[in-house]
Amino acid sequence: MGLAARLRSVRRDLSRHALLSAWDQHVARPSGARRGRSVRLRGWVSARLQRRPTARESLILVTGMVGYPVSVKQTVAVALLAGTLVGAAYHWIGIDAAQQRTASQSLPTFGYSVVRTYPHDRDAFTQGLQYLDGQLYEGTGLRGRSSIRRVNLQTGAVSQRLDLDRPHFGEGITVLNGELFQLTWQSGVAFVYDSRTFDLRRSFRYRGEGWGLTHDRTHLIMSDGTDALRFLDPATFTEQRRVRVTADGVPVRALNELEYINGEIWTNIWGTDRVARVDPRSGHVTAWVDFSGLLTQQERLSADVLNGIAYDEAGDRIFVTGKLWPKLFEIRIVPR
Repeated sequence: MGLAARLRSVRRDLSRHALLSAWDQHVARPSGARRGRSVRLRGWVSARLQRRPTARESLILVTGMVGYPVSVKQTVAVALLAGTLVGAAYHWIGIDAAQQRTASQSLPTFGYSVVRTYPHDRDAFTQGLQYLDGQLYEGTGLRGRSSIRRVNLQTGAVSQRLDLDRPHFGEGITVLNGELFQLTWQSGVAFVYDSRTFDLRRSFRYRGEGWGLTHDRTHLIMSDGTDALRFLDPATFTEQRRVRVTADGVPVRALNELEYINGEIWTNIWGTDRVARVDPRSGHVTAWVDFSGLLTQQERLSADVLNGIAYDEAGDRIFVTGKLWPKLFEIRIVPR
């Protein structure tokens, strides 16, 4: 493995994703006065880690965590320091994570209008979303909090739920031919359930991380946090082919939650409010959709990133939400 690949691997492990996931695992559920401070600190972390934090910002964060265990403060401090050092190494060798995700200005970018707003479980760390036959399926993450759910769109109430065993961190889901498929982040295993009863039918192994999942009626389509999309046989989970996603020849990495919409793969770019519309044959990005501004500044303080796209094919409706978001939105794509 070359230097660049090693740095990418280290940076991924020390990413905002991992740090905020750790935060939600160990810090995000205090009670009383600490609850408000935790929400504010978490929002501060989320906002600052959109870019590499400065040494002063890191010091403010760690010293501001009054009342939290020393082990938690040490973990955050080490992660921030290591992330800063790795970021500096990236700069030194001319590899910039922001450049990897930057869209070509020549590609069209669409905006949105909100058609309707629905309630969403603000404790759901959304990793996958699908609308099928009048029902909303949702997969959630975090160790000890991962689940698959059937959700009432109108009320946001969970009508059916199956929790994942604690060692696993749930990721993307999709429903195909009466089966619900669920990825895990780092366990290297996918679970297959009866989509009606949620009874476990079988499981499959795969290499690398699991992030997003959708299907084109023939293949499962999986993302792993890189610029690759894998096309898998739903019966055996064997890889049939893969495409690399590019925007005018530039690799587009951090492909996360996926949805197949009218012959295109829609994928949100982790850590941003952008969704790429991808040609499944070539991997070329044909357009972008900018979903910034869906939440208010106050709502964003206790929310994580955009992550969740669902398409109602019969009604031609698109829904989006995010991790720990209080709302789910039906949106219409509009020119900018």
